[in-house]
Amino acid sequence: MTTTAQRTSAPAAKRAGRTPAHATVVLAIICVSYFMVILDNSIVFTGLPQIRSAMGFSETGLSWITNAYVLVFGGLLLLGARAGDLFGHRRVFLFSLVVFSLTSLLVGAAQTQWWLIGARALQGVGAAVLAPSALSLLTRSFAEGRARNRAMAAYSAVAGLGAALGLVVGGLTADLISWRAGFFLNVPVGVLMMVMALRYLPETERRGGLFDVAGALLATLGSTALVLGIVDAADVGWTAPATLIPLAAGAVLLSSFVAVERRAAQPIVPLRLFAGRERSGAYVTRMLYMGAMMGFFFTAQFVQSVYHWTPLQAGLAFLPMTLVNFVFAVQVPRLLERVARPLVLVTGVALTTAGMAWLSRLGLHTPYLTGVGLPMVLIGAGQGLTLAPLTSSGVDGVAPSAAGAASGLVNTVHQIGSALALSILTAVAASVSTGHSAADIAARSGAALTGSAVLLALAVATVLILIVPSRTPRKERTL
Repeated sequence: MTTTAQRTSAPAAKRAGRTPAHATVVLAIICVSYFMVILDNSIVFTGLPQIRSAMGFSETGLSWITNAYVLVFGGLLLLGARAGDLFGHRRVFLFSLVVFSLTSLLVGAAQTQWWLIGARALQGVGAAVLAPSALSLLTRSFAEGRARNRAMAAYSAVAGLGAALGLVVGGLTADLISWRAGFFLNVPVGVLMMVMALRYLPETERRGGLFDVAGALLATLGSTALVLGIVDAADVGWTAPATLIPLAAGAVLLSSFVAVERRAAQPIVPLRLFAGRERSGAYVTRMLYMGAMMGFFFTAQFVQSVYHWTPLQAGLAFLPMTLVNFVFAVQVPRLLERVARPLVLVTGVALTTAGMAWLSRLGLHTPYLTGVGLPMVLIGAGQGLTLAPLTSSGVDGVAPSAAGAASGLVNTVHQIGSALALSILTAVAASVSTGHSAADIAARSGAALTGSAVLLALAVATVLILIVPSRTPRKERTL
């Protein structure tokens, strides 16, 4: 797309429908950049035992290394998506790469607990701008249909592979070098993506308008309060004021957010995005599904504490899931040409649920092959089938002018679901035992993974009730 083309009055839909020059390179830039964001969600998991011993984190405090990232990420995603609509997605995408790379350097250099958690929060700011810009560039560059399905399959495969491969990379670097090395790797990769983006990525038009600052603040503060209340419940109980007050504040703030969005001239989340039954179902399913995946926070600790494996061995324990995920994900475009999207989706979520229920049977004497490895094969197959259809259902049928908002919403439910679920699963695990022996860790891991299986069962129900009976996005009214 040339600069001249940007300044013409050609309809946005036409620009969005074109296949870009250097399409493979454009897709690679988008996928690699998004891969960094997803990788950082999981790369820290296998390094957590090292971090806890080196910096003296408590069990609850340790969860904030992840919560600080995913919470800021999720809370600011909507504002980051709006920035792309206002200033141009490529321009904002480049800015986010700079921020994400610099804050990754800060995380790797952290010397204290507050430094590490603070740097992870700042890293979430960069990710909150990068993720929706990447998805918006993809949806605007590849037309709905076969081209979009193939691009979305690659993008979604990256999401699944990034989460699983992060555990492998985290284990490898933690074992051979340090837990810090995985974050330092982001810097050269980020610089390379900046250079390639400047050369190959087309700019999108800038649109006039204002930031919905009130909406962004209410969304961020409301979700923060909810997570704080749930995390505190692990220490003080569900009926303590320290739990109830933040939970009540979160509910009030999020209710206010909905009221503000109804009245805003340019809302950060146009409520009409929820008008489509399939689209709404995709948002709810994604929140439940990605939240359930946070159970691997406990699986990574289980294999190191119960099996006494090194971080590298712990990372490699997730390799069956990673490989199977990739094999199934690359077949999704062909499947979607033969089978309706909702059927592919429900099959993927059901397989993931079965695998997680199997994995939740962990105990002190559970063998790896039948208790961890084989369940992960099922989970990997489910992830490979689920993520591309789920992402497409959240963004298809949306007009180019709302592409940023839809992309931001997809990523927001992903990250808020992850943050809230990790807090809930941490509270569930802590209620089983508060010790640090291998037996206690096995019991806590089993309890947390049972919680993940319950979330996935709810995801299956959501798909069956809202998505399977609905029309496909291409038959819905474009918003």
